[in-house]
Amino acid sequence: MTDAFEDIPIRNEMQTVAFYNLENLFDIHDDKHTHDNDFLPTSVKKWTPKRYKNKLRKLGFAISNIGRRETGKHPALVGLAEVENASVIEDLIDSKHLEDCHYDFVHYDSLDERGIDVALLYDTNAFKVLASETFTVQLFDDDGSPDYTRDILLVSGLLDGETVHIIVNHWSSRREGAKETEHKRMASSNKAGEVISMLRDEHPDAKIIVIGDFNDDPTSNSIKQLADHFDLYNPMETLRSYNRGTTNHNRQWNLFDQILFSTNFFQSTTNKFEFSTANIFDEDFLKLFNGKYKGTPYRTYVGKKYKGGYSDHFPVYAIFKK
Repeated sequence: MTDAFEDIPIRNEMQTVAFYNLENLFDIHDDKHTHDNDFLPTSVKKWTPKRYKNKLRKLGFAISNIGRRETGKHPALVGLAEVENASVIEDLIDSKHLEDCHYDFVHYDSLDERGIDVALLYDTNAFKVLASETFTVQLFDDDGSPDYTRDILLVSGLLDGETVHIIVNHWSSRREGAKETEHKRMASSNKAGEVISMLRDEHPDAKIIVIGDFNDDPTSNSIKQLADHFDLYNPMETLRSYNRGTTNHNRQWNLFDQILFSTNFFQSTTNKFEFSTANIFDEDFLKLFNGKYKGTPYRTYVGKKYKGGYSDHFPVYAIFKK
Protein backbone atom coordinates (compact mmCIF):
# COMPACT_ATOMS: atom_id res chain seq x y z
CA MET A 1 0.00 0.00 0.00
CA THR A 2 2.80 2.43 0.83
CA ASP A 3 5.16 1.43 -1.97
CA ALA A 4 3.72 3.97 -4.39
CA PHE A 5 4.84 6.81 -2.10
CA GLU A 6 8.33 5.58 -1.24
CA ASP A 7 11.60 6.83 -2.73
CA ILE A 8 10.18 9.96 -4.32
CA PRO A 9 12.81 12.70 -4.20
CA ILE A 10 11.92 15.64 -1.97
CA ARG A 11 11.18 18.78 -3.96
CA ASN A 12 12.19 21.63 -1.69
CA GLU A 13 10.84 24.26 -4.08
CA MET A 14 7.30 22.82 -3.82
CA GLN A 15 4.65 22.88 -1.11
CA THR A 16 1.27 21.18 -0.91
CA VAL A 17 -1.87 22.86 0.45
CA ALA A 18 -4.63 20.34 1.19
CA PHE A 19 -8.13 20.14 2.57
CA TYR A 20 -9.80 17.12 4.20
CA ASN A 21 -13.25 16.66 5.72
CA LEU A 22 -12.50 14.01 8.37
CA GLU A 23 -16.13 12.86 8.82
CA ASN A 24 -17.03 13.21 12.48
CA LEU A 25 -13.66 13.13 14.19
CA PHE A 26 -15.07 13.01 17.71
CA ASP A 27 -13.28 11.90 20.84
CA ILE A 28 -14.88 9.23 23.04
CA HIS A 29 -15.87 11.60 25.86
CA ASP A 30 -19.25 13.20 26.41
CA ASP A 31 -19.34 16.96 25.86
CA LYS A 32 -22.40 18.46 27.55
CA HIS A 33 -22.43 21.37 25.10
CA THR A 34 -22.61 19.46 21.83
CA HIS A 35 -24.63 16.75 20.13
CA ASP A 36 -21.88 14.15 20.42
CA ASN A 37 -24.01 11.38 21.93
CA ASP A 38 -23.67 9.21 18.80
CA PHE A 39 -19.92 9.12 19.38
CA LEU A 40 -19.53 7.55 22.80
CA PRO A 41 -18.49 4.01 23.79
CA THR A 42 -22.01 3.50 25.18
CA SER A 43 -23.85 4.75 22.06
CA VAL A 44 -25.43 2.59 19.37
CA LYS A 45 -22.37 3.30 17.23
CA LYS A 46 -20.10 1.97 20.00
CA TRP A 47 -17.42 4.60 19.43
CA THR A 48 -14.68 2.88 21.45
CA PRO A 49 -11.05 3.90 22.13
CA LYS A 50 -9.92 1.18 19.71
CA ARG A 51 -12.12 2.52 16.88
CA TYR A 52 -11.06 6.10 17.61
CA LYS A 53 -7.35 5.17 17.47
CA ASN A 54 -7.89 3.22 14.26
CA LYS A 55 -9.49 6.25 12.63
CA LEU A 56 -6.68 8.54 13.78
CA ARG A 57 -4.05 6.17 12.38
CA LYS A 58 -5.85 5.89 9.04
CA LEU A 59 -6.46 9.63 8.68
CA GLY A 60 -2.82 10.27 9.59
CA PHE A 61 -1.65 7.87 6.89
CA ALA A 62 -3.85 9.58 4.30
CA ILE A 63 -2.77 13.10 5.29
CA SER A 64 0.93 12.21 5.34
CA ASN A 65 0.74 11.11 1.70
CA ILE A 66 -1.28 13.92 0.14
CA GLY A 67 0.86 15.48 -2.59
CA ARG A 68 3.76 13.12 -1.86
CA ARG A 69 3.88 11.73 -5.40
CA GLU A 70 4.60 15.22 -6.71
CA THR A 71 6.68 16.68 -3.87
CA GLY A 72 8.21 13.72 -2.02
CA LYS A 73 6.86 14.98 1.32
CA HIS A 74 3.75 15.56 3.42
CA PRO A 75 1.63 18.71 2.91
CA ALA A 76 2.74 22.01 4.45
CA LEU A 77 -0.84 23.10 5.15
CA VAL A 78 -3.97 21.00 5.66
CA GLY A 79 -7.38 22.52 6.27
CA LEU A 80 -9.63 20.23 8.31
CA ALA A 81 -13.39 19.99 8.71
CA GLU A 82 -15.48 18.01 11.19
CA VAL A 83 -13.11 18.01 14.16
CA GLU A 84 -14.80 18.09 17.56
CA ASN A 85 -12.17 20.01 19.52
CA ALA A 86 -8.47 20.74 19.95
CA SER A 87 -7.78 17.44 21.71
CA VAL A 88 -8.75 15.32 18.68
CA ILE A 89 -6.37 17.38 16.54
CA GLU A 90 -3.61 16.82 19.10
CA ASP A 91 -4.33 13.09 19.01
CA LEU A 92 -4.22 13.18 15.20
CA ILE A 93 -0.84 14.90 14.98
CA ASP A 94 0.55 12.54 17.64
CA SER A 95 -0.63 9.49 15.67
CA LYS A 96 1.78 7.04 14.05
CA HIS A 97 2.04 8.53 10.55
CA LEU A 98 2.08 12.22 11.55
CA GLU A 99 4.24 12.26 14.69
CA ASP A 100 7.39 13.10 12.68
CA CYS A 101 5.73 15.72 10.45
CA HIS A 102 6.26 18.70 12.82
CA TYR A 103 2.59 19.66 12.64
CA ASP A 104 0.96 22.25 14.83
CA PHE A 105 -2.53 23.67 14.34
CA VAL A 106 -4.87 26.65 14.55
CA HIS A 107 -8.34 25.89 15.90
CA TYR A 108 -11.18 27.84 17.50
CA ASP A 109 -14.38 26.40 18.98
CA SER A 110 -17.43 27.49 17.00
CA LEU A 111 -21.09 27.49 17.99
CA ASP A 112 -21.96 24.82 15.41
CA GLU A 113 -24.87 22.78 16.72
CA ARG A 114 -23.18 19.46 15.99
CA GLY A 115 -20.06 20.62 17.79
CA ILE A 116 -17.78 20.30 14.78
CA ASP A 117 -15.22 22.87 13.74
CA VAL A 118 -12.67 23.69 11.07
CA ALA A 119 -8.94 23.91 11.75
CA LEU A 120 -5.62 24.33 9.96
CA LEU A 121 -2.68 21.97 10.37
CA TYR A 122 0.70 23.42 9.43
CA ASP A 123 4.22 22.05 9.28
CA THR A 124 6.21 24.31 11.61
CA ASN A 125 9.29 23.85 9.40
CA ALA A 126 7.44 25.31 6.39
CA PHE A 127 4.90 27.74 7.83
CA LYS A 128 4.96 30.42 10.50
CA VAL A 129 1.63 31.77 11.76
CA LEU A 130 1.47 35.58 11.88
CA ALA A 131 -2.22 36.03 12.73
CA SER A 132 -5.48 34.11 12.89
CA GLU A 133 -9.13 34.90 13.52
CA THR A 134 -12.61 33.53 12.89
CA PHE A 135 -15.67 35.03 11.24
CA THR A 136 -19.20 34.00 12.15
CA VAL A 137 -21.79 33.44 9.42
CA GLN A 138 -25.13 34.76 10.69
CA LEU A 139 -27.90 32.36 9.69
CA PHE A 140 -31.49 31.98 10.78
CA ASP A 141 -33.98 29.13 10.64
CA ASP A 142 -37.46 29.59 9.19
CA ASP A 143 -38.85 30.51 12.61
CA GLY A 144 -36.28 33.29 13.00
CA SER A 145 -34.11 31.49 15.55
CA PRO A 146 -30.34 31.53 14.99
CA ASP A 147 -28.91 28.63 13.04
CA TYR A 148 -25.36 28.11 14.26
CA THR A 149 -22.88 26.86 11.70
CA ARG A 150 -19.11 26.58 11.43
CA ASP A 151 -17.09 29.79 11.57
CA ILE A 152 -14.81 30.73 8.72
CA LEU A 153 -11.15 30.55 9.79
CA LEU A 154 -8.51 32.94 8.48
CA VAL A 155 -4.84 32.16 9.07
CA SER A 156 -2.14 34.48 7.76
CA GLY A 157 1.47 33.41 7.80
CA LEU A 158 4.79 32.85 6.08
CA LEU A 159 5.01 29.83 3.78
CA ASP A 160 8.74 29.37 3.21
CA GLY A 161 9.09 33.07 3.96
CA GLU A 162 6.30 34.34 1.69
CA THR A 163 3.12 35.82 3.17
CA VAL A 164 -0.03 33.86 2.29
CA HIS A 165 -3.55 33.96 3.69
CA ILE A 166 -5.55 30.74 4.10
CA ILE A 167 -9.34 30.88 4.49
CA VAL A 168 -10.83 27.59 5.77
CA ASN A 169 -14.54 26.90 5.24
CA HIS A 170 -17.20 24.29 5.96
CA TRP A 171 -20.49 25.63 4.63
CA SER A 172 -24.01 24.51 5.52
CA SER A 173 -25.06 21.06 4.35
CA ARG A 174 -27.76 20.16 1.84
CA ARG A 175 -29.55 17.87 4.27
CA GLU A 176 -32.91 19.65 3.85
CA GLY A 177 -32.39 19.91 0.10
CA ALA A 178 -29.98 21.80 -2.17
CA LYS A 179 -32.42 24.58 -3.13
CA GLU A 180 -33.91 24.87 0.37
CA THR A 181 -30.49 25.47 1.91
CA GLU A 182 -28.80 27.44 -0.89
CA HIS A 183 -29.33 30.78 0.86
CA LYS A 184 -27.18 29.54 3.74
CA ARG A 185 -24.25 28.78 1.46
CA MET A 186 -24.72 32.11 -0.32
CA ALA A 187 -24.45 33.80 3.09
CA SER A 188 -21.17 31.92 3.72
CA SER A 189 -19.95 32.88 0.26
CA ASN A 190 -20.70 36.55 1.02
CA LYS A 191 -18.87 36.31 4.35
CA ALA A 192 -15.82 34.71 2.70
CA GLY A 193 -15.92 37.56 0.17
CA GLU A 194 -15.89 40.09 3.02
CA VAL A 195 -12.79 38.43 4.46
CA ILE A 196 -11.04 38.62 1.06
CA SER A 197 -12.01 42.30 0.68
CA MET A 198 -10.70 43.04 4.17
CA LEU A 199 -7.36 41.39 3.33
CA ARG A 200 -7.05 43.30 0.05
CA ASP A 201 -7.87 46.60 1.73
CA GLU A 202 -4.75 46.09 3.84
CA HIS A 203 -2.63 44.35 1.18
CA PRO A 204 -3.88 44.95 -2.39
CA ASP A 205 -1.70 42.15 -3.77
CA ALA A 206 -2.42 39.66 -0.97
CA LYS A 207 -1.94 36.03 -1.95
CA ILE A 208 -5.06 34.22 -0.81
CA ILE A 209 -6.00 30.53 -0.79
CA VAL A 210 -9.63 29.60 -0.05
CA ILE A 211 -10.18 25.97 0.95
CA GLY A 212 -13.08 23.99 2.30
CA ASP A 213 -16.03 21.69 2.09
CA PHE A 214 -18.49 24.08 0.49
CA ASN A 215 -21.36 21.59 0.12
CA ASP A 216 -21.64 23.07 -3.37
CA ASP A 217 -19.98 22.16 -6.65
CA PRO A 218 -17.60 24.37 -8.68
CA THR A 219 -20.55 25.33 -10.93
CA SER A 220 -22.86 26.30 -8.02
CA ASN A 221 -23.91 29.94 -7.59
CA SER A 222 -22.14 30.34 -4.24
CA ILE A 223 -18.77 29.23 -5.66
CA LYS A 224 -19.15 31.01 -9.00
CA GLN A 225 -19.96 34.25 -7.20
CA LEU A 226 -16.87 33.94 -5.02
CA ALA A 227 -14.56 33.13 -7.92
CA ASP A 228 -15.96 35.77 -10.30
CA HIS A 229 -16.36 38.69 -7.90
CA PHE A 230 -13.05 38.22 -6.10
CA ASP A 231 -10.71 37.31 -8.94
CA LEU A 232 -10.11 33.76 -7.74
CA TYR A 233 -9.14 30.80 -9.88
CA ASN A 234 -10.81 27.46 -9.20
CA PRO A 235 -8.71 24.55 -10.55
CA MET A 236 -11.43 22.14 -9.40
CA GLU A 237 -13.75 23.23 -12.22
CA THR A 238 -11.99 20.90 -14.62
CA LEU A 239 -11.67 17.95 -12.22
CA ARG A 240 -15.27 16.99 -11.64
CA SER A 241 -16.75 14.36 -13.93
CA TYR A 242 -19.60 11.87 -13.81
CA ASN A 243 -17.20 9.24 -12.38
CA ARG A 244 -15.02 11.38 -10.17
CA GLY A 245 -15.52 13.76 -7.25
CA THR A 246 -14.84 14.07 -3.52
CA THR A 247 -18.09 12.68 -2.15
CA ASN A 248 -20.72 10.34 -3.53
CA HIS A 249 -24.41 10.50 -2.70
CA ASN A 250 -27.02 8.25 -4.34
CA ARG A 251 -24.36 7.18 -6.83
CA GLN A 252 -23.80 10.76 -7.96
CA TRP A 253 -20.40 12.37 -7.57
CA ASN A 254 -20.05 15.85 -6.15
CA LEU A 255 -16.94 17.96 -5.83
CA PHE A 256 -17.85 19.82 -2.64
CA ASP A 257 -14.22 19.99 -1.43
CA GLN A 258 -12.31 22.64 -3.31
CA ILE A 259 -9.29 24.91 -3.30
CA LEU A 260 -9.48 28.34 -4.95
CA PHE A 261 -6.77 30.96 -4.98
CA SER A 262 -6.05 34.52 -6.05
CA THR A 263 -4.87 34.85 -9.65
CA ASN A 264 -1.55 36.41 -8.58
CA PHE A 265 -0.39 32.80 -8.02
CA PHE A 266 0.01 32.71 -11.81
CA GLN A 267 2.64 35.45 -11.82
CA SER A 268 6.19 34.26 -12.34
CA THR A 269 8.33 36.09 -9.81
CA THR A 270 11.68 34.96 -8.51
CA ASN A 271 11.41 33.19 -5.15
CA LYS A 272 7.62 33.55 -4.99
CA PHE A 273 5.14 30.72 -5.06
CA GLU A 274 3.17 30.08 -8.21
CA PHE A 275 0.47 27.53 -8.89
CA SER A 276 1.64 24.20 -10.25
CA THR A 277 -1.21 21.67 -10.16
CA ALA A 278 -4.33 20.60 -8.24
CA ASN A 279 -6.08 17.29 -7.81
CA ILE A 280 -8.40 15.08 -5.81
CA PHE A 281 -6.45 12.71 -3.55
CA ASP A 282 -8.52 9.63 -4.39
CA GLU A 283 -5.95 6.88 -4.04
CA ASP A 284 -7.26 3.31 -4.08
CA PHE A 285 -6.64 2.78 -0.36
CA LEU A 286 -9.26 5.47 0.38
CA LYS A 287 -11.93 3.67 -1.67
CA LEU A 288 -14.25 0.74 -1.20
CA PHE A 289 -12.71 -2.03 -3.27
CA ASN A 290 -15.80 -4.17 -3.89
CA GLY A 291 -19.58 -4.24 -3.72
CA LYS A 292 -22.09 -1.96 -5.33
CA TYR A 293 -20.40 1.17 -3.93
CA LYS A 294 -16.97 0.15 -5.23
CA GLY A 295 -14.76 3.20 -5.87
CA THR A 296 -16.58 5.52 -3.45
CA PRO A 297 -15.00 6.79 -0.21
CA TYR A 298 -14.29 4.10 2.40
CA ARG A 299 -16.15 5.52 5.39
CA THR A 300 -15.91 5.03 9.15
CA TYR A 301 -19.64 4.38 9.49
CA VAL A 302 -22.56 3.91 7.15
CA GLY A 303 -25.53 4.85 9.28
CA LYS A 304 -24.92 3.06 12.58
CA LYS A 305 -22.87 0.29 10.97
CA TYR A 306 -19.14 0.47 11.66
CA LYS A 307 -17.00 0.02 8.53
CA GLY A 308 -13.62 1.08 9.87
CA GLY A 309 -12.65 3.32 6.98
CA TYR A 310 -11.34 6.85 6.64
CA SER A 311 -13.98 9.43 5.74
CA ASP A 312 -16.95 9.98 3.44
CA HIS A 313 -14.88 12.60 1.59
CA PHE A 314 -11.68 12.39 -0.41
CA PRO A 315 -9.12 15.13 0.33
CA VAL A 316 -8.18 17.72 -2.30
CA TYR A 317 -4.86 19.47 -2.77
CA ALA A 318 -3.01 22.12 -4.73
CA ILE A 319 0.74 22.31 -5.25
CA PHE A 320 2.62 25.59 -5.41
CA LYS A 321 6.22 25.95 -6.48
CA LYS A 322 8.92 28.59 -6.36
